[in-house]
Amino acid sequence: MVRILLLEDDKLFNETLQDFLEEEGFFLDTALDPYSALELTYERNYDLYLFDVNLPYESGFDLLNKLRQSGDVTPTIFLTSRDDKASLTQGFETGADDYMKKPIDLDELLLRIQALLRRQVRKERMTIGEYNLDMVGKTLFHNNEELDVTKKAVELLVLLVQADGEVVSSDMIKNRLWAAGQNASDGSLRVYITQLKKYFPKAIVNVRGVGYRWLA
Repeated sequence: MVRILLLEDDKLFNETLQDFLEEEGFFLDTALDPYSALELTYERNYDLYLFDVNLPYESGFDLLNKLRQSGDVTPTIFLTSRDDKASLTQGFETGADDYMKKPIDLDELLLRIQALLRRQVRKERMTIGEYNLDMVGKTLFHNNEELDVTKKAVELLVLLVQADGEVVSSDMIKNRLWAAGQNASDGSLRVYITQLKKYFPKAIVNVRGVGYRWLA
């Protein structure tokens, strides 16, 4: 199941894209403004973001920049009416994977989505020292033997590693690992940290009062 978050403030175009992509077998969540889109990223994980650029409150560039700084590496395609080189450069520097100029050819969009998802599949295995991480199955292996690590602990490991040495706040971890309404206590978080430290005792550093950092 591939789940896509679509952020487009033109309601009619938003609905057109949703209808087209759902007919192609994708699961869609949609938002008309960046604040609503950000809330959705806290509630669930996505396989792909489709973001408009010119939006109310802040741009799609601003939203993706926030997500990238939080460690979110979800593949992203910008859909925009901007065609100047400066905007194109800004989009890719922000962390976009692709960029399409409106009006959007729906068949081309589908091809670009499929190509991006194929590239993503090749990234779904991660090697961390002596360990191998299956990011789809959320399992950790050592010498091809599956280790006793919960799925949430694996999600936490991915989040820390992908932050590339930056501190990940406890609040950000809770927002990413627990859906809205779930009990995300500091005690639960420490349980998952303890699981990971069993295998990576020196790599995870507690930044007191802030969160955790991964030392490569």
